[in-house]
Amino acid sequence: MDMFSIKGLGTSERIVLVLAIAAAAHLCVRAVRHLAYRLSSTNAVQRWAKLRTLAGLTTSILVFSLYFGAIGLVLREFGVSLTAYLASASVLGLAIGFGSQGLVQDVVTGLTVIFSDLFQVGDLVKISGETGTVQSIGMRFTALLNPLGAQVYIPNRTLANVIVYPRGYLRCFADITLSAQEEVARQMLAKVEAITVGFVQQFPGILRAKPEIGPRGSTPVGRVFVRVKFRIWPDRSGPIEGAYKQEIVQTLKTLDTEYADWMVSINTEVSETTAVIPAYRAPRNPADVKSDESHADHPTP
Repeated sequence: MDMFSIKGLGTSERIVLVLAIAAAAHLCVRAVRHLAYRLSSTNAVQRWAKLRTLAGLTTSILVFSLYFGAIGLVLREFGVSLTAYLASASVLGLAIGFGSQGLVQDVVTGLTVIFSDLFQVGDLVKISGETGTVQSIGMRFTALLNPLGAQVYIPNRTLANVIVYPRGYLRCFADITLSAQEEVARQMLAKVEAITVGFVQQFPGILRAKPEIGPRGSTPVGRVFVRVKFRIWPDRSGPIEGAYKQEIVQTLKTLDTEYADWMVSINTEVSETTAVIPAYRAPRNPADVKSDESHADHPTP
């Protein structure tokens, strides 16, 4: 009797051996998943998004292979040859493939995305109208974490119109004109700081990082202004263009009756420089959002 044969065993002994095979396969699967989790937590894997993506794919393949092999061994002990098992699995897989073309498209598209470097785990993307950071690229679904913190699962076959934001955010600049009179300009700047603090507390969900209020600058024609730099989620500039700008204009009008809407301009742009930034949480201390004169020589992108 070879190590995989139980022809000479009784029914109860066969059941025990089958359960042992199943338990061994399950333990191997747990060990593989634990090892994959430990490896994905290492600094090397965290730095390379493709390694994280491939680690998840490799884990899925190993888990499937272990369960598939365990089922084959169990069936072999009940008189089903491995050749027949593999042939049946192939025919069944072919039948399922013809009947589930969407599943095949999901798998093929998922592999194409992984090996073409279209986007990686951790990237900020907009896919098929959905915006978020890529959590995983699986055989069937690509999972995103959207700005509201919800998980979004997109079938791989529907991936279309992919936009990748390399820096991890959209830059939004608010250029705010200040008075040429020093005293009034200081009062205006204090109002801008207070309004920015209130805005951060009211709309934390649109931000990817703490906003910065830069030093005062001037145009060639002598117009004095200050730039507030926001790092936001894509397609979330509405509150800045609306509520923030309106409050700035209406408040500064109390200091200068001739203050006009055009004196506050909002612009957005995308940087091509790759960077990884952590999730942002609005500060509780108003002093955390304030004017920073130290950025005069080295403005933050």
